[in-house]
Amino acid sequence: MFLIPQRLFCQRVITRCYSFDYKSYIQRRRLKLLYNNNNTKVFKMSTTHVHPFKRVESTQSIIHMHRQPFKVTVIGSGNWGTTIAKVVAENTVQNPHLFAKDVHMWVFEENINGEKLTEIINTKHQNVKYLPGIDLPHNLIANPSLLDSVKGADILVFNVPHQFLPKIVSQLKGNISKDVRAISCLKGFEVGAKGVQLLSSYIKDELDIQCGALSGANLAPEVAKEHWSETTVAYQLPEDFKGEGLDVDHKVLKMLFHRPYFHVNVIDDVAGISIAGALKNVVALACGFVEGLGWGNNAAAAIQRVGLGEIIKFGQMFFPESRVETYYQESAGVADLITTCSGGRNVKVAKYMATKHVDAFEAEKELLNGQSAQGVITCKEVHEWLATCELTEDFPLFEAVFQIVYNKMPMEQIPEMIDELEPFEVEEDDEEEPSAATTTVRS
Repeated sequence: MFLIPQRLFCQRVITRCYSFDYKSYIQRRRLKLLYNNNNTKVFKMSTTHVHPFKRVESTQSIIHMHRQPFKVTVIGSGNWGTTIAKVVAENTVQNPHLFAKDVHMWVFEENINGEKLTEIINTKHQNVKYLPGIDLPHNLIANPSLLDSVKGADILVFNVPHQFLPKIVSQLKGNISKDVRAISCLKGFEVGAKGVQLLSSYIKDELDIQCGALSGANLAPEVAKEHWSETTVAYQLPEDFKGEGLDVDHKVLKMLFHRPYFHVNVIDDVAGISIAGALKNVVALACGFVEGLGWGNNAAAAIQRVGLGEIIKFGQMFFPESRVETYYQESAGVADLITTCSGGRNVKVAKYMATKHVDAFEAEKELLNGQSAQGVITCKEVHEWLATCELTEDFPLFEAVFQIVYNKMPMEQIPEMIDELEPFEVEEDDEEEPSAATTTVRS
């Protein structure tokens, strides 16, 4: 045992406690306050070394279950769907008190060189078409039947291209309990009789179940390879919430999705992360256009600046419940925008359009192995809604992307199309000639 003067010890703690929990540090070091013969305070510490920065698993949380473990089904098996299914299946094995071990993944059946894709996944434990080279957990079970895969499920994770969602939801109606909880990993909107809807809200309204969302700076191949990244899960407790240990809450969702290589923050701003996750794909198309034109990083940065502004404006205008801080504090906000604009499907498709002079649909066919760039669909949905509201001029970047994709507007006109400077008039002295009374200054 040895003694440390209080002032010196406090100075050391103040300079180092920013990166760890002070209370836990005190407990771990077994500090005891003693008095010496001169009634001077000192700290007595054990010489046993405990590193104050030792990593503590952030998902560790005591959840006392008062029901059977939650059964989880993932709906969708593209590269992102399979990646999320991998994450979930790893966690169900590690947390048997919370989750049923086996995770069913609904797979749209395809034949790969004479073999069914589901059989390949269940025997070779790889999705050779959409996520080749990645080993999948053996408790991840590919199921070609949508209704069979959701039978008895407590948690549904939706992860399909959003244009297929209405058909899937129509098949699920009447076949799942209202007590089921859901998380949407989809990016986009549903535009219809109810106006513009978040896809999580669409699922909630159509199936009468509570639905949150997952979104973040997550390129599927990097997450699948277990390169460190982070994401955001948003979920609001339903009115019929049954209580901790009986129902899905923020703790359960963190345990379901958090991995050492995939860090999760759980919040309740479903609207904020859904809006950011959908609209960043539209901005990414614009970044792909300027990249394909060879305009460099300055142009891409300008696109992202304008795009972030329009994302926030769209959210505040049509979903006022969304919080502005979500867009810049969460992985689902500006971090996801940066990542998506630096790579991913939308940038690839847009760049190919610029360099090969083809339309978006031919580019998708050439590049994406049967998958789609969600920005192509989302920009059309956003245009239709803004046109209905007569607000297309308020979102010049979103409108520019739509015009380029669907009306073959020249990409080179992007700077003029998104120019935000308005003409203004400078009053001249009365002594000047009438023809020079005003001067219009344009950018």
